Amino acid sequence: MKRMSDEQALEQFKKGDLVELGRLADQMRRELHPERQVTFVVDRNINYTNICTSECRFCAFYRREGQADAYVLPQQVLKEKLQETIAAGGTQVMLQGGLHPGLNFNYYLDLLTYIKTNFPIAIHSFSPAEVLHMAHQSGLGVKKVLQALKTAGLDSLPGGGAEILVDEVRQRVSPKKISADQWLEVMETAHAVGLETTATMVIGMGETAEHRVAHFRKIRDLQDKTGGFRAFITWSYQPGNTEMGGEKISSWDYLRTLSLSRLYMDNIKHIQGSWVTQGQQVGQLTLAFGANDLGSIMLEENVVRAAGTAYQMSIDHMVSLIRSAGKIPAQRDTEYRIIKSFDC
Repeated sequence: MKRMSDEQALEQFKKGDLVELGRLADQMRRELHPERQVTFVVDRNINYTNICTSECRFCAFYRREGQADAYVLPQQVLKEKLQETIAAGGTQVMLQGGLHPGLNFNYYLDLLTYIKTNFPIAIHSFSPAEVLHMAHQSGLGVKKVLQALKTAGLDSLPGGGAEILVDEVRQRVSPKKISADQWLEVMETAHAVGLETTATMVIGMGETAEHRVAHFRKIRDLQDKTGGFRAFITWSYQPGNTEMGGEKISSWDYLRTLSLSRLYMDNIKHIQGSWVTQGQQVGQLTLAFGANDLGSIMLEENVVRAAGTAYQMSIDHMVSLIRSAGKIPAQRDTEYRIIKSFDC
């Protein structure tokens, strides 16, 4: 299939037939994943702190230092969460926190060393914004910070904080956050030091179709250069309890964007459907619109929940959801290797 141009993507955003887009995206999905497997991972998001100086207008989770419900998790709580995760069959932990002004770089290195020494679990953690925060705090620079994190136990990075990689949008919704170029620079450096990552996009914050296509292009270009992205994940903005407010986008808009991401990102193998923000039924529908992965069971998730959206998922229900879509459910690890296939 010929590579989709920006002009074609833009035309499809504005005039494309959703059913036809879904058919084409599903065809591409079948070419890349002919085995009919749909994967998921069992993991836990642990927010080690909610104190954050970024103060994004679309975020309902962060707190300022000194607020009554601001926290940094004690090690004992962290230990219990990890024990629960492993007991439930979890293979991955995602550490995500705010940009805490008082935590020095050794805090993060000690955190990774403690987890890696005591728990058999992959550490898929720290967004580019957190990495850049550590680089500024320590004065070491991005490359040395990433190398030190890797040595201490970091296995890969999530794509958090990408939102829309267009500074015009970023300045409006998160003016204190890192720029689009800084996000891309951290990801490129991570790939260079041997840390693979995922890439994300958050839609529904007033961006245009042109902004979404620009975001696609930046991710695809970097993937051409490094090959370091394992997956692309589109989330939708959850407006509840946020300073920015607004409305949720429609499921049609989400599915259209998902289909186009599958068709445009011809160099990224895995496309994840977001049942966490779309709910289980739309999450299931993503499997007919190009997605081959449904992300994680998520034994704990706090950021989307703080914005008033909370869905729960057991392994049995995930398996049933995938089976009833005519696919073969399979539990994977962080590197998308199959751990268990539920094919009977």
